[in-house]
Amino acid sequence: MTTEHADLPLPDYDHLPLGHIAARIAPLDVDQVQRLIDYETEHGDRLPVQLVLGQRLEALQNGATPSGRVHTDHPEVPAASTSSTVSPATTTAPAINPTSHGDPTNPS
Repeated sequence: MTTEHADLPLPDYDHLPLGHIAARIAPLDVDQVQRLIDYETEHGDRLPVQLVLGQRLEALQNGATPSGRVHTDHPEVPAASTSSTVSPATTTAPAINPTSHGDPTNPS
């Protein structure tokens, strides 16, 4: 059975950082976590993600209950700034002298 992105219980699953997955899957039930495992296996197959999902599935199967709510916002991704502090003054590196080893034109 192929699991598609539209079938996932977390709409932003593909963009979640690994460190946020455990918290984001806490509200999911056994079937929802299994869908994520199937999707991950078919698409990314990332071992660290598989481990987190597998541990949560095992916990649910052993009596853990879903907690919290599924977030549809993206708190992991900072809002884009409309102003930029990048300018030629902030992007120009200071001049440096390379080491004089083996370069007769560079005095020590």
